[in-house]
Amino acid sequence: MENENINEMNEQENNNNNNSENEEVTPEVVADENAEKIKQLEHELAVSRADFYNFRQRAQKEKSETRKRAQEDLITELLPVLDNLDRALNANSDDQKNIITGVEMVRRQFLSVLENFGVNIISALGENFDPALHDATGTENVNEPEQDGKILKELLCGYRTKDRILRASKVIVGKNNNN
Repeated sequence: MENENINEMNEQENNNNNNSENEEVTPEVVADENAEKIKQLEHELAVSRADFYNFRQRAQKEKSETRKRAQEDLITELLPVLDNLDRALNANSDDQKNIITGVEMVRRQFLSVLENFGVNIISALGENFDPALHDATGTENVNEPEQDGKILKELLCGYRTKDRILRASKVIVGKNNNN
């Protein structure tokens, strides 16, 4: 059995030697093979470039469409708020209390829509000043040391999402000069 395996291996070697003797490897043959490989690789590169370009175009189009849909969703949510403001303006009421109550209801409705989109109010009044959340437009002298660095007045409300500050609160900060 061992002799048979040796004989088979010898025959394969002889066949390989005969095949390589029949095929002459000349510089022209090598050059033709290399040129064919280069041509094939250039074609594959061109196809890959075209696929990547098409992918990038699709991704940009999808991003644009997603942004457009998000804007449309926000506007659709805000339209009822606008409707209620129009109703308040068209109301024939001489009673200021009813008008104020109506405007407060519209404000709550508007804030509710913002919350649905992940927008929240930044709390400021009575809080410690935080430059990441608050924009100090001025200071006011205070006598109590515990009021030093506290927000005394909120001039303009700030808003944030989970990830970023949309607008910092405009505030007046207490400053104790007795230190």
